[in-house]
Amino acid sequence: MTPIALPWYRYPMLWFVISGPALVVVAALATCFIAFRFGDPPLASHAESAKTPEAPAMAARNHAATPKR
Repeated sequence: MTPIALPWYRYPMLWFVISGPALVVVAALATCFIAFRFGDPPLASHAESAKTPEAPAMAARNHAATPKR
């Protein structure tokens, strides 16, 4: 006697396998919504911050503090 084949959607393990990637997609969409809706405003550009008199000293300090690659 041969077992009766069930339709694909009647296997519980299939839904377990599909639910993982589906939850990741939902979480990614929720993260995108939160990022675009409640994102931080952009910082001032580098050109605006370079107008201060101590800008060259700050650039040298930041360059010296950068770790070597």
